[in-house]
Formats: sequence, C-alpha cells, structure tokens
Amino acid sequence: QVQLEESGGGLVQAGDSLRLSCAASGRAFSRRTMAWFRQAPDKEREFVGAITSSGGSPSYVDSVKGRFTISRDNAKNTVYLQMNSLKPEDTAVYYCAASPFGYYSSSVPANYDYWGQGTQVTVSS
Repeated sequence: QVQLEESGGGLVQAGDSLRLSCAASGRAFSRRTMAWFRQAPDKEREFVGAITSSGGSPSYVDSVKGRFTISRDNAKNTVYLQMNSLKPEDTAVYYCAASPFGYYSSSVPANYDYWGQGTQVTVSS
C-alpha cells in the first residue's frame, strides 16, 4: 500500500512559478516510477511527466517541456514538480501517481496503481 499526498498548489499569475510536492508513505517508493498528471474541468486526465526510480531522464508532455521539471528525493520519499513560466492553460488539478514498476516511464494512467487526492493550480492571465 502506498499513500500519496500532494501539496504546493495555489493561485498565481501567468509567468509565475510554483513547486508541487508529493510525499509518499508505504512500500518501496524508491523502486517506483513516479508521475504527475493533471485534469482541467471537462477534460480528460493528461500526462504531465514522469521520473523513473533512478531519477534519470524524466519524460514530459510537449506542452510543458522547458518549463516544468520533475525531480525526486528518495531519502525523503518525495517527488517534486517545479513549474516555471506558468500559463493559464496550465490551470488544472495536479495529481501524483506511483507505478508498480521503476525502470520505465509511462504516460498511460492505467499503468499507475496509486494516486494522490490532487492539488489545485490556477493561473490567472
């Protein structure tokens, strides 16, 4: 069993930055690929990015490349999403997710078996 809790969301203006955190408790965090997804109102859940257990070569959706950075601290059982140059279209509930695997990243929600409750990010223009 893995429990995930996101924090760090809020209301910001376009161009601002936010850092989301996802604290994990439970089994084998360091061996799991971790991902961030987001869901805007009336839209499907969208992959944002993922990081493998080793922390190497994170993957991102094209719309956030160069602006968002995923990192992890396995000693603290925490994964981060640094979001810079935020845009109104980044407004969504952001979720972290844990995969049962650690060696590859997936953009498919069904490949993640644990999810947090989400944190709201609102970017005003």
